[in-house]
Amino acid sequence: MTAAPPDQLRIALAQVNPVMGDIAGNAALIATTRAKAAAAGADLVVFPELAILGYPPEDLVLRPAVQEACAAAIRDLAAQTADGGPGLVVGTPWRENGKLYNAAALLDGGAITAIRYKHELPNYGVFDEKRVFEAGPLPGPAVFRGVRLGLMVCEDMWFADVAECLGETGAEILVVPNGSPFDTAKWDVRLNLGVARVVETGLPLIYVNYVGGQDELVFDGASFVLNADRSMAVRLPEFAEDLTITEWQRGSQHWRCAPGRKAEPLAQMPRIYEAMMLGLRDYVNRNRFPGVVLGLSGGIDSALSAAVAVDALGADRVRCVMLPSKYTSQLSLDDAAACAGALGVSYETIPIEPAVQAFTGMLAPAFQGRAPDITEENLQSRVRGVTLMALSNKFGHMVLTTGNKSEMSVGYATLYGDMCGGYSVLKDVYKMTVFDLSRWRNTAKPAGALGPDGIVIPDSIIQRPPSAELREDQTDQDSLPPYEQLDAILEMLVEKEMAVRDIVAAGQPEDVVRRVQHLLYVAEYKRRQAPPGVKITARNFGRDRRYPITNGFRDQRK
Repeated sequence: MTAAPPDQLRIALAQVNPVMGDIAGNAALIATTRAKAAAAGADLVVFPELAILGYPPEDLVLRPAVQEACAAAIRDLAAQTADGGPGLVVGTPWRENGKLYNAAALLDGGAITAIRYKHELPNYGVFDEKRVFEAGPLPGPAVFRGVRLGLMVCEDMWFADVAECLGETGAEILVVPNGSPFDTAKWDVRLNLGVARVVETGLPLIYVNYVGGQDELVFDGASFVLNADRSMAVRLPEFAEDLTITEWQRGSQHWRCAPGRKAEPLAQMPRIYEAMMLGLRDYVNRNRFPGVVLGLSGGIDSALSAAVAVDALGADRVRCVMLPSKYTSQLSLDDAAACAGALGVSYETIPIEPAVQAFTGMLAPAFQGRAPDITEENLQSRVRGVTLMALSNKFGHMVLTTGNKSEMSVGYATLYGDMCGGYSVLKDVYKMTVFDLSRWRNTAKPAGALGPDGIVIPDSIIQRPPSAELREDQTDQDSLPPYEQLDAILEMLVEKEMAVRDIVAAGQPEDVVRRVQHLLYVAEYKRRQAPPGVKITARNFGRDRRYPITNGFRDQRK
């Protein structure tokens, strides 16, 4: 006699942080999480997309050895469910009939009871899944202990077809394993899409997202459960691993999740700051660097970068170096020392003037008859880069690059100079946001931060006009429009891809817009050589925005 379907379920949401390519370690993480969920009485544990391998795997997933290792790990996890404990939904690559799929595997009773393939493969922005995966067919429900689960992997929630098919074929609960990277607008997008699928199908929805950093991408978690009436029953925290048990009851028309924990959404500044912290922490730790070293100039970019590094790694893993030239002001020296003191980091001074003089003397015959210009300015920056790289080579610390998105957009950075380094937390952060983040960090300390309370960036750094200090009385605005104006124009050119005529119609001067557009295009070759950095906006340089280096196009106002 077939057992009657249950009227109650306890489903655990496993918001975990797998390590890319560490299949054995990820399998152990899944098994350990399952044991914790079992102790809490869970019937089923849902993990994120491709949790056994990591996301996004890029071309790593094309290696047959990787595919075989993932399949073996899934079979072993399935065997572990023979103990009568909770079943599992685990994301994995899966090869069948010579085709490779992005799959969700349902494991229970010692077996793989169902495999469902991702139907909608994202191929935009940071995603290129059509390069490595085949699109699966529209799925039907997967039965778990008498309950019909509608497994839909990540992008399948972004469109109506998969949910509609699952609803029409008898699914009772939509379950969405996800690998959705952070950007500042993403939370609202996900929630609205989840609500849309609930409205269309009349079914409750479980959304389980990754948390953690993977190269440029940061996954913010923020998993949630929506009931069929669109009410939010559960919301997990952002930027933190979490295991939450949800309580489900079968009703006369549909399943319903009991109200549970609802973590408060973060405001914009702490959300960005925590993304930078998590991205840097996972990048440094997983690439096995003992810490980071950076040039602390007395300016706001290096000060904020140092604060993020201390909060992410701890002061004992951050080495700050002042590299003064003859143009470095006493105020910069004082501000850098005060910032280092506030953060509690290792701090030293290595004057660069002897090296600068050596280079200028060496080049004097070649430069004879030519007046000093930006060449001599860039020499200073490159000496600093060489010095930091030498410290990195000698002691193993990764050089943390400190340039921001405004500078990288218009090429206000020196190749092999201040662009030297292994990672940048400000790469996708505009200058005005740098100021906002610095002010915020002086008033608050994010959850999980390892740095000190209170003011960590002296107010004099925030108030000073930005300057590279490569010549007498230099400020950034000698070469660039005011940052308020520059950032506004860049956002319209980069994030919104607006035409020049539309930016001018929005109130920006045409000559300034054209100049910024030109600088943006001609700096592409520099950005191709820049280190990776945390993705913050909807359109970062590198994974999102991929422009040709050789490019004769200039938008004309008609």
